[in-house]
Amino acid sequence: MTGWLLVALCAAAGAYCLVRSRGGTERDPRLRGQARGEALMALGMGAMALPASAVPVPGWSAWVWVAVFGAAGLWAALARHRHHAVGSFAMVYMALVMTALPAGVGHGGHGGAGGVPVLTGLLLAYYAVHAVASGLRLIPAPAVLAAGSAPGGGVAAVPRPELLSACRTAMSMGMFTMLLAV
Repeated sequence: MTGWLLVALCAAAGAYCLVRSRGGTERDPRLRGQARGEALMALGMGAMALPASAVPVPGWSAWVWVAVFGAAGLWAALARHRHHAVGSFAMVYMALVMTALPAGVGHGGHGGAGGVPVLTGLLLAYYAVHAVASGLRLIPAPAVLAAGSAPGGGVAAVPRPELLSACRTAMSMGMFTMLLAV
């Protein structure tokens, strides 16, 4: 069940990021490029989280993930998008762990343990902090208005943050969940 929920969450976040990357909500070309990176990450996470019982996975598929996310991580590092670089390299790490596990085990975030415990722990800590930090941005901060402009006082809530913060929080929690299975 966790795998399917993660697939749905990542697919929704990926779809939103694709809309942003096509200029649906982003006008700045630099931000559209970041949205493409987030879409790749979300859709890749969704595909990697598919439960092994639902989709037979060929043995070479992990190497495709290594190539795709290795290239994405290199691009993100060169573009100085640190969070995207960490995410891409975390996906490469999880794909490499999948290659070390017996066939059919480990796909979809389920199965045997693998990986380097210290590296897994560092990535878990990173994504836990990122999820909390981006989640805190979802809490509306009070705004001070001119006296008498708000009914009953001078404090009103700022409009809700955009969906982007929610997507980033959800993707960090998804990555955390996937790393727990490593």
